[in-house]
Amino acid sequence: MGDPAVRATPFPENRWPVVGPVIANTEPIISVSGLRGIVGQSLTPEVAVRYACAFAADLPPGPIVVSRDGRPSGRIIADALRSALAAVGRRVLDANIAATPTLGVLVRRHKAAGGIQISASHNPPEYNGLKLFSAKGRVLSASDGEDVLERYRNGDIAWAAHKQIGDVEPLTDTMSDHCALVLGCVDAQRIRRRQFRVVLDSNHGAGSLLGRRLLEELGCDVTLLGGEPDGHFSHRAEPTAEGCIAVCRRVKAMDVDVGFCQDPDADRLAVIDEAGRYIGEECTLALCLDHVLSKRKGAIVTNCATSRMAEDLAGKYNVPFFRTPVGEANVVDTMLAQNAVFGGEGNGGPIDPRVTYVRDSFIGMALILDYLAERQLTVSQVAAELPQYAIQKTTIPLDRDQVPAALDKLEQHFADAQPDRMDGLRLDWPNKWLLIRASNTEPIVRAIAEAESIGEAKRLCEEAADAIRQR
Repeated sequence: MGDPAVRATPFPENRWPVVGPVIANTEPIISVSGLRGIVGQSLTPEVAVRYACAFAADLPPGPIVVSRDGRPSGRIIADALRSALAAVGRRVLDANIAATPTLGVLVRRHKAAGGIQISASHNPPEYNGLKLFSAKGRVLSASDGEDVLERYRNGDIAWAAHKQIGDVEPLTDTMSDHCALVLGCVDAQRIRRRQFRVVLDSNHGAGSLLGRRLLEELGCDVTLLGGEPDGHFSHRAEPTAEGCIAVCRRVKAMDVDVGFCQDPDADRLAVIDEAGRYIGEECTLALCLDHVLSKRKGAIVTNCATSRMAEDLAGKYNVPFFRTPVGEANVVDTMLAQNAVFGGEGNGGPIDPRVTYVRDSFIGMALILDYLAERQLTVSQVAAELPQYAIQKTTIPLDRDQVPAALDKLEQHFADAQPDRMDGLRLDWPNKWLLIRASNTEPIVRAIAEAESIGEAKRLCEEAADAIRQR
């Protein structure tokens, strides 16, 4: 088995290297559920307005909730969106700074027609973006997102006459409903009795607001790092091992029970144990699953790039396991179709349908604390009980038109594996797997391998790269 310190953990040498330009200066990166780009280049107020109005054009009656993470550029984009949405006749509910999962709760709470979160999630500070939510309080499905994209590309905006202009209403309480839903999923009194000492690193993102409140409601002694949601990140926005080095040192020096690290919009959570060791993003979902499935049996759903710890835990509790293409919308679609009790992605994004069909760092923190309180164990002890794997991530240069032939070649090369083409090519063996997916923005494919040792995971990636080069 792999060393617990490297289990399912993308260490610095395993991060995606930068290959060529990340984004063209004039075109944002657009997915089915939103867009992102460099502020002032690929993302301007004009681009944001066109995209938001394309989204609003086909929504049912009702208000649209607008929120943002703490990035300074978010205020400018929010000003533009509120004005534009009112100018096309929509009522706007302004949630100001709020976490992405909180927006999902607010959309349902206010019976809104939809929502827009202004955030570039884990991307660097020069980026920002828009994430679109349906009236169900979840990110848009692929089909709905394609419709928005088509209207955005057409570029027509139907401005309202002066008598039909909408209004903008600020929301004075954006956190209470989300907090109550999370508290309702755990034994809050049991957690309070433990009086956990917790370091929460919100890295100057939106998670500090509800994060502090929730942890204090759970009786925790909270040390908050990066608590001002101003977007001036103290370290890399993505809560990876290298980004959290300083936080790990603080946790070790302060003699606390656990460290939690959020990304800027708080839909991802990484965990640090009581000794200051980075347990990681992949383990967030696994710890939540182990706790939830011990209480509630039912289907679970993850994407095809998530650690097989989730599949192993489904086997442990004898529940159905479903795997989807990468993307929160895909996971949520399958969770709804299978009436899943839990789901998520291995980037630290647990999804609990009792709260919201959105990746949610807050339910992650609460469930992990509840798990520790129930079992009277430390983070390192419960993490050591998880299936032990190590993940390697790398990139391989490859032009997009060569990808189909390369995947065919890899399937033949690894003929002893079980192939799956739901998203690129995933190859499964009894105790390891390899995923090859094309990048949407660069002439590369991304390779992810997981095995019982980091050496074997690296070997799989290197063998795949060699096979692709020999064309």
